[in-house]
Amino acid sequence: MFSLPLRDDAVLFPLEVRHAEEFAAHMDRAREHIRPWVGQAFVTDDLDGARGTLLRYAERQAADGARLYGIRLDGKLVGGVMFVSLDAVGGTCEVGCWVEPAAEGRGLVTPACATLIEWAFAERGLHRAEWHCRGDNVRSGAVAARLGMTLEGTLRESWPFGGERHDTQVWAVLAPEWRAAASAR
Repeated sequence: MFSLPLRDDAVLFPLEVRHAEEFAAHMDRAREHIRPWVGQAFVTDDLDGARGTLLRYAERQAADGARLYGIRLDGKLVGGVMFVSLDAVGGTCEVGCWVEPAAEGRGLVTPACATLIEWAFAERGLHRAEWHCRGDNVRSGAVAARLGMTLEGTLRESWPFGGERHDTQVWAVLAPEWRAAASAR
């Protein structure tokens, strides 16, 4: 197993099926907070659901697709980041995140997502990283902007939740843009 430090008190690590109990406990703290903003299949209600979500991502990773990583703050799972999709042949991926309320605003998500994007471009040779979020999810859009992504458009009323339909923003950064920004830093 490996983990990457995000800072002294926080690490990024592969979230695997063996973490199902920890993930279920985390979902108990995060569920209502994240439910409006993430895909409904991701939000689990019990240990079996947590196992199922982690197993789906393990199967996708085995097929060189989606991947799931947890963020631990002071040793406690408080959120995570993911490749919602990864298409090595097409050269694209979609990155996403979630955190429980106690982890919001703690500076964890942006560096964790930057780690995924850097890996996608430098190690996998992908060309485009996307970020999709509800149009009214200001915090999520702010992460995309901090990552140097450009808001490319809005998919009108494409996100069903709570009996209503919401807009989806599509943000993206291209590998040459990412490398140029890294050189400027």
